Amino acid sequence: MKQTSSSKTQATSDDEAPALSQADFDRAQLRVAGKDVSRAEWQAAVRARVTKQRIDIMLDTPIIEHFKSLAGERGYRTLINDTLRRVIETGHLEADLRQIIREELRSATHD
Repeated sequence: MKQTSSSKTQATSDDEAPALSQADFDRAQLRVAGKDVSRAEWQAAVRARVTKQRIDIMLDTPIIEHFKSLAGERGYRTLINDTLRRVIETGHLEADLRQIIREELRSATHD
């Protein structure tokens, strides 16, 4: 079995991930959007993220077939939802990076 972590904890099942103890979880750094947060803030962010709302939406048949072929046991609706979430998160990251670069360029020209 290949060890994938420098942790001294050994894998206990057929997968390659080491078993985690309560001490591992106690040492965890909780972050939301890359910022350190308290356990209460982290829990609130997790609860907010998993809130779901039922909607009716029409999708093209090839799109549904594509996601069904990728999803397997997981469920294609979950895969579509995760894909849309990643697109949104990536868009925010791109906008934030562009803003930071603009600010840095402005401050560099004023030095």
